[in-house]
Amino acid sequence: MGHDHDDGKGGCPHGVSRRGFFTAVGAGAIGAATLGRAQAPAAAPAASAGEPTKVTLHVNGRAHTILAEPRWTLLFVLREQLGLTGTKVGCERGECGACTVLLDGVPRYACMTLAFEAVGREITTLEGLMVGEQLGPVQQAFLAEDAYQCGYCTPGQIMAAEGLLRTNAEPSLAQIRTGMSGNLCRCGAYAHIFKAVKRGSELKKAGR
Repeated sequence: MGHDHDDGKGGCPHGVSRRGFFTAVGAGAIGAATLGRAQAPAAAPAASAGEPTKVTLHVNGRAHTILAEPRWTLLFVLREQLGLTGTKVGCERGECGACTVLLDGVPRYACMTLAFEAVGREITTLEGLMVGEQLGPVQQAFLAEDAYQCGYCTPGQIMAAEGLLRTNAEPSLAQIRTGMSGNLCRCGAYAHIFKAVKRGSELKKAGR
């Protein structure tokens, strides 16, 4: 009683053995799966991860349309595709700040920003701070205060200072220290850099 002997003689009260039941269900499932695969439309081929795509970037008030790969950083595009070499290659991992640019007026590491992320944003590089052939106020201030030694980090320092002064026209020394903290100077010219930011504030205020 109650034993489901699978002896091929219909041990189940309704004439279907357990083995027969599972065999039938399994066959049905396989058939349905096969039918589903046969009717499914072919998947569209995936685009290659390195396939160049047309992209338009707005840099220093001008639109530039190029073919770019999705993996390209903004740093790479600015230097290698647009020839704007004022943006420097440093650590390339978001630590030194040598590649700092402005996105919609806010300092951003170009090495940690994909070019595609900058689409629709206003990108400002060191070259974009100049007025014709004349240095902009912050650039003038860095020159006047001798705020560099080797000079490699200077473009990023200037861009960080420009971003700070666009949001805070008259920062205190503490605010300058905080605002410039994302940019490293391996020569240790920080005292001069802070003075340059302060002078840049004064020059901007004077309209120079």
